[in-house]
Amino acid sequence: WSDEFETNGLPDPKKWAFDTDRNRAGWYNNEKQYYAANRLENSRVENGKLIITARKERLTTAADYGGQNYTSARLVTRGLASWTYGFFEIRAKLPYGQGTWPAIWTLGVGGPKGMVWPDDGEIDIMEYTGNVPNRTTSAAHYANSFGSHEYKAGAYNNSLALYNDYHT
Repeated sequence: WSDEFETNGLPDPKKWAFDTDRNRAGWYNNEKQYYAANRLENSRVENGKLIITARKERLTTAADYGGQNYTSARLVTRGLASWTYGFFEIRAKLPYGQGTWPAIWTLGVGGPKGMVWPDDGEIDIMEYTGNVPNRTTSAAHYANSFGSHEYKAGAYNNSLALYNDYHT
């Protein structure tokens, strides 16, 4: 599986879905944005790049609007692709600044008996808190033997300004 973002316009619907499930109720990490679907202003492919744009605006006319003051996009492969083994290689240029938090992560697909997070796990490949421009983090989230959420995390300080250029 790969996406080289060769066709301009919206992300390929055979590879990507928009996650908008909690727009009305609010998102788990207190995200302040409304995640829009099929909206070029928030997610588009252009010149071989996927561009996700956060905008200061209120989409009050959206049926699932939850009072957010910002819009963005949240793309997932859920229901379209999943992996058991392999590696991920991502080339990205990241935004920075107070309030930004780009992330690339995997979630389990719901194992036996309808397992849900954290039972079926999460791997944070990369998270980047935009107000700390030279640090990325990663983590593995899981349920312990008592069913409670636990995680192991690491932070990586680097001299690269991940917002100045594309990095793999």
